[in-house]
Amino acid sequence: MTTAREIMTEGAECIGAQQTVLEAAKKMTRLDVGALPICGEDDKLKGMLTDRDIVVKVLGAGRDPSEVTAGELAQGEAVTIGADDDAAEILRTMSEHQVRRLPVIDGHRLVGIVAQADVARALPDPQVADLLQALSVD
Repeated sequence: MTTAREIMTEGAECIGAQQTVLEAAKKMTRLDVGALPICGEDDKLKGMLTDRDIVVKVLGAGRDPSEVTAGELAQGEAVTIGADDDAAEILRTMSEHQVRRLPVIDGHRLVGIVAQADVARALPDPQVADLLQALSVD
């Protein structure tokens, strides 16, 4: 059975919870990504920050991205997947939580990200179709 470790994109970089949203946006631009994991000083995952979060919760709300920290936008407990969890668990977690990207953890350490595109490349078409249907907005 395919595991998260086998299909994830390795080398995911965090944005620190105390770093600003402006710093996060610059990092997203440099890395050419639409989301970054938010990590605390304890190196534990605090949440995910997306480009949409920046637009809606900061810019659209008239807030200054150089004054808002990434940690302020972390909401609740981060949805993650274990590095050795199988494809069925990846699909179930993405569908249940309506997320397109899952941080992959080994213990409490971030080791990668499984994105919808990773799933599409690694799994058979029927499973991918089911996931796309579950994640599509009505």
